Amino acid sequence: MRLATFNLLHGQSLSDGTVHADRVAAAVAGLGADVLGLQEVDRAQPRSAGLDLTALAADALGARTHRFAATIAGTPGQQWQPWRGDTDDTGPQYGIALISRYPAHHWQLTRLPAAPLRAPVWVPGPGGGPVLARDEPRVLLAAVLDTPAGPVTVATTHLSFVPGWNLRQLRAAVRALRALPAPRVLLGDLNLPAGAARALTGWRPLGRAATYPSAGPRIQLDHALADRHGADRLGPVVQVRTPAAPVSDHRPLVVHLDPPHGR
Repeated sequence: MRLATFNLLHGQSLSDGTVHADRVAAAVAGLGADVLGLQEVDRAQPRSAGLDLTALAADALGARTHRFAATIAGTPGQQWQPWRGDTDDTGPQYGIALISRYPAHHWQLTRLPAAPLRAPVWVPGPGGGPVLARDEPRVLLAAVLDTPAGPVTVATTHLSFVPGWNLRQLRAAVRALRALPAPRVLLGDLNLPAGAARALTGWRPLGRAATYPSAGPRIQLDHALADRHGADRLGPVVQVRTPAAPVSDHRPLVVHLDPPHGR
């Protein structure tokens, strides 16, 4: 069973600043993931050629189950508003996604409020640089999946870049996941180093490897964490990869597990 997390940077290539469907599909297909958490995902955005990146990624993996969770309506860094259920569903959206080759029999969405202040952030790619940015609202998207290890709760999120606020959001995410059955796995860009994520949650890192920046990774911002309750059902980790990809300023994190039921 392969679990992966990937901050897509809306499918943008750092080499030329453009988004092409074939590049995104190749990057995702190369992961070989059974379950994939995606962050910085566009839907109907002009900057990404109007693509539905969730559906594109699911097709690339041959996945039967996928769900996109919008955090904002509009375009990050331009004009946007927090996503609401009554927002026009046909306009530009941005958020996270969870994709699975296994069926899901329960979904849960938890809203994580944005930090109430602006903070410096680095904008990657051609013409990028430091900007003082307004934080976006965040969400936790979780599903109970029927896997070779039995029912497993897998969730994904993209936490704030504002120091301290991301810790608060991570606590809220862990509380929300405790309402779902064990074993539980959290995939995502937590905007936190591995030590801080482990210390705050008490969850076990399934993979320790630098993922950012993509050209020469120096820090791990992207994580796969397992709650220790029922974690033995996931089996041992047999491989951890952070392959180079043709898109994004992050590298994906891929963790290969060997569940006892799959042996």
